[in-house]
Amino acid sequence: MGAAARSALASAGRAANEAVSLVVFVLLDALEVLLCVVYKVADYVAEGAWRPCYCSRSAPAAAAAGATGKIVVSERGGSKVVSMLSSTKLHLEDISDTLYERPSVLACAAASASASGSGSGASKRRPAGVAVHSAIVQMLRGKIGVGGGKHRPYPSPRWSDCHCANCNPADTGRLFVHVEAPQGGVGGGAAPEEDVLFIHGFISSSGFWTETVLPHVSPSARSRRRLFAVDLLGFGRSPKPADSLYTLREHVEMIERSVIERHGVRSFHIVAHSLGSILALALAVKYPAAVRSLTLVAPPYFPVPRGEVGTQYVLRTVAPRRVWPPIAFGASVACWYEHLSRTVSIVLCKHHRLWELAFRVFTLYRRRPFWGNKPFSILQ
Repeated sequence: MGAAARSALASAGRAANEAVSLVVFVLLDALEVLLCVVYKVADYVAEGAWRPCYCSRSAPAAAAAGATGKIVVSERGGSKVVSMLSSTKLHLEDISDTLYERPSVLACAAASASASGSGSGASKRRPAGVAVHSAIVQMLRGKIGVGGGKHRPYPSPRWSDCHCANCNPADTGRLFVHVEAPQGGVGGGAAPEEDVLFIHGFISSSGFWTETVLPHVSPSARSRRRLFAVDLLGFGRSPKPADSLYTLREHVEMIERSVIERHGVRSFHIVAHSLGSILALALAVKYPAAVRSLTLVAPPYFPVPRGEVGTQYVLRTVAPRRVWPPIAFGASVACWYEHLSRTVSIVLCKHHRLWELAFRVFTLYRRRPFWGNKPFSILQ
């Protein structure tokens, strides 16, 4: 087959992918609207109130501040939400606009057509007016007790969450931390020479390290180091608070509380993967004298073209709303559709014990680790 034929086939494949994707994601947009109504009704029936979602339109900052005079929104190179109580700044969080600016496929197509017709890239830039989403305002009000403490906290776990002990730890103020320390200390009771913190990535847990890397650490290295592998906030056996916005600040503070402060860590190395690389860099910025080295595995770095809004560009790159390849389709559903993602979580996460049992039966109570060929029983 000649180069021209291959090029023609590739072009036809891309066109078909775009056409099918347009139809599929328009249908998913409609399904998302329907699920929004369904979950509001279900939440109200199960919990007596529905929780605000991010698929509705943003509220103007003036309206948000005027309601109580205690929520102030500013913009300094990005979205900033400042919570105020009695004229005192209590909380400052960076809220990515991708949390609440996820236009539908048809809206994106209309914006692109408008931008190409006008010959400007204005549609790609953030609007001049600052807006804050009502869901964020309500969450922040719940956190800081705005309104005289009359806010009714959301139940945790919710009706749609798993209620097992692993998913709902008793200690909600700290992360789950897997610790491997030298037996008896170095030199008969002396403190370890070094500490190493392992931070996993998205859709993962501390098992990413404890089942692959830590078993292969040499005895000599173990005798001199403490090894920490954390489950990040909302992952694995760590807390999953219903009113958390899971910001960079919250993740870093939980690592500080659960590892640095609790275990008296003064200097440490960091090994991080994917999402964990962002947290590793944040820790290095906050503790420049304490972090001795950074090892970043597959850090999520995306060069952003000039004139593009960085967050929106990365969202479109990671989740391009295409049906092919399958990983792009899965990422698109997870990133663009709040209520579809909740449905997937109910099916998979809420019933994870049933899926785990089915997997064990299907594999005859065995699994094959990808780093070796010898199977071992999961019951060992």
